[in-house]
Parts: sequence; structure tokens; C-alpha cells
Amino acid sequence: MTALCLATPNHAGLIVDFMHKLGEFQKMSSAITVTTEKMEKLLQNKDGEAVLAFADGTPVAFAYFCKHSSAFIGYTCLYIDAFYVEEEFRKQGIGRQIMQFLAKLCKERGYARMEWGCLDWNTDAWDFYTNLGSVPFEILTIHRLSGDSLEKLSQ
Repeated sequence: MTALCLATPNHAGLIVDFMHKLGEFQKMSSAITVTTEKMEKLLQNKDGEAVLAFADGTPVAFAYFCKHSSAFIGYTCLYIDAFYVEEEFRKQGIGRQIMQFLAKLCKERGYARMEWGCLDWNTDAWDFYTNLGSVPFEILTIHRLSGDSLEKLSQ
């Protein structure tokens, strides 16, 4: 049986462990620089939240998300920043259970939509999301400014 719960700051280490697994799966391990302390602070400050899935008490999946707003529609939305299910627990309905949990949370909080990114090569995830009824927003490329580039521009 799978149980879901919202994470507390005490779950920060578990979330960081999941992030490292996600980074490895996505072939982006070097991009995962979060520490337990940083994650704990994000959760304490409510800058981000996470839902955790447990199968018979064992952590098997998570989704890290945050609130954002859209000037296009004039509403608050839920953005899923990270989502991972342990390989041996995939295709068992746990991912759908997490997405349904987040959809209910979205509606309870009065948010207009949920959004997330998906790597182009991850066809299993694309199929999963499409089967949920999501529609890819293919006319947009996300740009990111960080590190030295952010520092230089801020001068």
C-alpha cells in the first residue's frame, strides 16, 4: 500500500537523496548541488514543498513543487520542479497518485493550473503526462541566468 504525505523540514535529507537519484537518471548529476541544509531552509520558509510516497513505510517517490503566478492568466499556479519514482516502483500507479494529490492540492488552494518540464528524450514520462491529459507547451524554450552570468548582469 502506498501512503502520501507532505514533507516537513525533517524530510530534507530524504528529498536531497531523491534529487541525487533524479540527477543520475536525467544524466545531470553535476547539476544537483542542493544540500540538506539548503533544502531544510526552503521547506521551513515555504519557498518550496514536497510530497512523498511510501510503500509499506519505505520512501519510493517524491515531487518537489512551489507556487508561482502567471501574469498571462492572472492566477497562481503550481510548478513541479522535480518528480521521481524509484525504478522498481514505476508503472504501479504511484506517479499518478502523486499527480492526483498535487491536482487536488492545486484545486484546494485555488490555483489555476499545474506546470512542469520534461526532458525531450524521456518518452516514458511524455507518455505518462499525456495520458494524464497534459498538453506540452512546445513553442517555448526556458532560458536560465545563474552563477557568473547572473552576477555580471547584476553589476
